[in-house]
Amino acid sequence: MIDNISWLAIYPEIVLLVMACVIALVDLGVSSARRTGTYVLTMLTLAGVAALQAMYASSGNTFYAWGNMVVSDAMGNWLKCFATVAVMVLLVYGRPYAADRDMLRGGELFTLTMLALLGMFVLISANNFLLIYLGLELLTLSSYALVALRRDNTTATEAAMKYFVLGAMASGFLLYGLSMLYGATGSLDIGQVFKAINAGQIRHQVLVFGLVFVVAGLAFKMGVVPFHMWVPDVYQGAPTAVTLFIGSAPKLAAFAMTIRLLVDGLLPLAIDWQQMLAVLAIGSLLVGNLAAIMQTNLKRMLAYSTISQMAFVLLGLMSGVVHGNVDATAVENAYSSAMFYVVTYVLTTLAAFGVILLLAREGFESEEISDLAGLNQRSPLYAGVMAVCLFSMAGIPPLVGFYAKLAVLQALVASGQVLHIALAVFAVMMSLIGAFYYLRVVKVMYFDAPLTATSVSAPLDVRVVLTINGALVLVLGLLPGGLMALCADAIVRALAT
Repeated sequence: MIDNISWLAIYPEIVLLVMACVIALVDLGVSSARRTGTYVLTMLTLAGVAALQAMYASSGNTFYAWGNMVVSDAMGNWLKCFATVAVMVLLVYGRPYAADRDMLRGGELFTLTMLALLGMFVLISANNFLLIYLGLELLTLSSYALVALRRDNTTATEAAMKYFVLGAMASGFLLYGLSMLYGATGSLDIGQVFKAINAGQIRHQVLVFGLVFVVAGLAFKMGVVPFHMWVPDVYQGAPTAVTLFIGSAPKLAAFAMTIRLLVDGLLPLAIDWQQMLAVLAIGSLLVGNLAAIMQTNLKRMLAYSTISQMAFVLLGLMSGVVHGNVDATAVENAYSSAMFYVVTYVLTTLAAFGVILLLAREGFESEEISDLAGLNQRSPLYAGVMAVCLFSMAGIPPLVGFYAKLAVLQALVASGQVLHIALAVFAVMMSLIGAFYYLRVVKVMYFDAPLTATSVSAPLDVRVVLTINGALVLVLGLLPGGLMALCADAIVRALAT
């Protein structure tokens, strides 16, 4: 018999699944080319789910359900709330773009996005290897379909094929690693895996071998070197609205999956996976920043930028445990800084790609850096929003990207390890190199002559949301305490169990 707690834990997922099916059926009777009815129903559903998740998160309660397969805690509920809001924002930005490119012939954009969000929810709340894989596959299969949504576009189809092939390989890595962990510990439950490893009665070599495959799978989902090959191709080839989706909300789910597996389940092996994360972070900072300098395509440049940005999340994750010793304060600072970083990065990415979507028009993709030439003369507001986002990604104060980088670097240096301090210095040096390609775009927007006199226009909802989005990047940089405290509290409550 399933108790009420078990149903309570998955109410948001039930609402999302039922409404995704309802919207798919309702859309069959919608004749509007812009799918207004489907869009409104989707947004109302997402708003309700976000409010429900915020209510769960604010309660601060942590409980396990469905035979310990599902965990409902503050960290997971806040991440699901943020992911839902991110999906709402990208649908606001992406709907005009999709309508101009005949991507709204059916309601697939809305239903696939909701199903992908459902996959994120399952992934974030998973406390069992099977549920992690189920959520991951639901997210990735929906993402493959979204990338290929423009069926008549060869570039999008090619990007979807690359994404599918490499994604299948990465899923195989992860599944093989999880199967080895199960074989070594005899359990699929993450909590039981932790207890078995902590007891010290497991063959260490088998565990580490499985851990290598798990980390490889996680690295692919986060898009870090050397599993980054799909990122620039998919970012460039996918429709820009779908690129925005891939580059935003799934990063929150990838972070949660990493916390669940490496911290909740494999913390006794921290010495081993920290070394792997260090190598991944170094490679991502180096390749991401150096490759981005050579790009002329804006989406491809932001793809390599994403690779280097995710390296900072890895640096935060690897700085919580020192020589196998778990210090509560160090763990809180490290993991909360990583959570703060990924949340604020998603916020910044939404605004940056929102401007790109805004500049695109029917028959024209605003994908090249040169397409932003003279944007300040055409629209000072949108040029200002884009500049704020780029400065934030570069880590220039007083924007939120600066504080996020500072929090991660402080957690690294506070550990006192020579390796961590050296990594912090290396990260700063790479950030200085990275500032070049961000500032180059700002220079093009403010100092180059515009290539066209076409005015920048957008629907009212897009203008309002984009302005708020850009303002938050600045406000959270000036007043980061509230969000940082929320992340710290969520991490403490999640790890306390």
